[in-house]
Amino acid sequence: MGKKKTGGPSYGSNNGFGSGSAKGASSDKEKGLTLKDALGADVVAKLKAQADALKAQEAQARERERLEAEERRKQEQKRLDNDFEHLLNNSGMDWKKFK
Repeated sequence: MGKKKTGGPSYGSNNGFGSGSAKGASSDKEKGLTLKDALGADVVAKLKAQADALKAQEAQARERERLEAEERRKQEQKRLDNDFEHLLNNSGMDWKKFK
């Protein structure tokens, strides 16, 4: 009953996960340090250039898809304009009046 355990892992307040004063001093310096500051200016410039290039590629792909869809719509309309049944069914005139 009154025995004290010795030799096992201690889960006291000094386990490295607490808010120790030694870590607080280094985290203050890290809070002011941003990723832009940590990377070199040349690396940041390369990343920005790469991001701009990717955005330009995406814009070109979207424009190409839009043009292809527009071309498909034009081709479909041209096909329908040559289809007499389609023209007759979609005509606004009442053909029964002309019999």
